[in-house]
Amino acid sequence: MVTANNLTDKDIVLVTGAAGFIGSNFVKLLLAERNCRVLVMDALTYAGNPANLEPFRSDPRFAFYPGKIEDPTVVNGILRWEKVTGLVNFAAESHNDRSMLDPTSLIATNTTGVANLLEASRRFGVKKIVHVSTDEVYGEKATGLFVETDPLAPRQPYSAAKAGGDLQATAHAISFSAPVSITRGSNTFGPNQYPEKILPFFITRAMQDKKLPLYGDGSQVRDWIFVEDHCRGVLAALENGLPGEAYNIGGGNERTNIEVTRKILGHLNKPESLIKPIIDPRGKGHDFRYALDSTKAVGIGFKPRADFDNAIKETVNWYVNNESWWRPIVESNEYQVFVKRYYGPALGDDL
Repeated sequence: MVTANNLTDKDIVLVTGAAGFIGSNFVKLLLAERNCRVLVMDALTYAGNPANLEPFRSDPRFAFYPGKIEDPTVVNGILRWEKVTGLVNFAAESHNDRSMLDPTSLIATNTTGVANLLEASRRFGVKKIVHVSTDEVYGEKATGLFVETDPLAPRQPYSAAKAGGDLQATAHAISFSAPVSITRGSNTFGPNQYPEKILPFFITRAMQDKKLPLYGDGSQVRDWIFVEDHCRGVLAALENGLPGEAYNIGGGNERTNIEVTRKILGHLNKPESLIKPIIDPRGKGHDFRYALDSTKAVGIGFKPRADFDNAIKETVNWYVNNESWWRPIVESNEYQVFVKRYYGPALGDDL
């Protein structure tokens, strides 16, 4: 039985990277179910969308600060001025394909930035920190489930940089007794996700009757979790997680990429002829299978609620009903350049 240490109106929580997908959904959860003050910090890079924060701006408990987590002047200023009691770090450069194009671009945020947040939190007495990480730091697993004591064995530049952040968190917990917990989430999906990850990428392309570039036969396996469930796992770690401990946040929904792709097409009433099998344009950097054992997180109050099929349908419907959100993104020059640079050789005339 978990005794929840729920946040109260005396708590001031800084959420970094909160203009992004999971971060903005976490802010939504906090403001809906807790009475704490919520501060948002975001560098507003390509995946940080100010529109994700618009629903919260009228809430007097909400405040936004622009800035990068690797900038000590900004971070120190916020923690000092606001007297922050809790910090949740979602800030990350978070896409494998982009990391293949520019392997060094992620280190500043994903590793150095984490160290900067930890040091600033120590200086200004933040009482609880959660560093949000990913299952990809474990590498791939042919059978069975990853547990938190498994070694970190990242296989791409992105996951290696994230593993660096995890190690910074662990080292600060050991060296300085930092009150930091780590969460490692599985493949997350839902509303507001930047359309470069497989679900929103395929949903928005299918809506435009464009080909869906699926690696190989689509037999790669991922454990999927709905974004609200992922956020509840992070909240459980913030309120009940132990310093220095990591918690796997999985949805228990192992599915192949081809199965998920077919579900998307089915909900959109689009033909499977839109699927175009391609060879991974960047070689061996994509892991075949991830799967998490979330028993430890259940022990601090985490429990997935979403039915996978209903959540996929809800996600597809969100993109159908919010074309004004995603259309400017996919038509932007930055997005077009990325898609052409990464998928152009494989898609050819179907780009």
